[in-house]
Amino acid sequence: MRIQVVCGAGASSTFVAARLRRTALAAGRDWEVAAAAIDAVDPFADVVLVGPHVADRREEIAHRASRARIVVLPEDAFADLDGTRAYALVEATAPEGTP
Repeated sequence: MRIQVVCGAGASSTFVAARLRRTALAAGRDWEVAAAAIDAVDPFADVVLVGPHVADRREEIAHRASRARIVVLPEDAFADLDGTRAYALVEATAPEGTP
């Protein structure tokens, strides 16, 4: 499954993506997790996690990644030091049967 964490410039999303990647690997998930700025959204992503500070651009992001499930991260997303909350969000929104 392809997951992208999106923020304004791609900097803060890098931390969330790295933590999510570690948590997914520990759980045995074969997830491709990357961070990006809004203007570099992956059109082939399955799930796009959107930073709360750019939630007002959700429709633009959904247009760029039209096949993805778009999820706005909670306000405290960057305080999730072990990636478990981001992992739980992906698990809850991932398409049925995705690895």
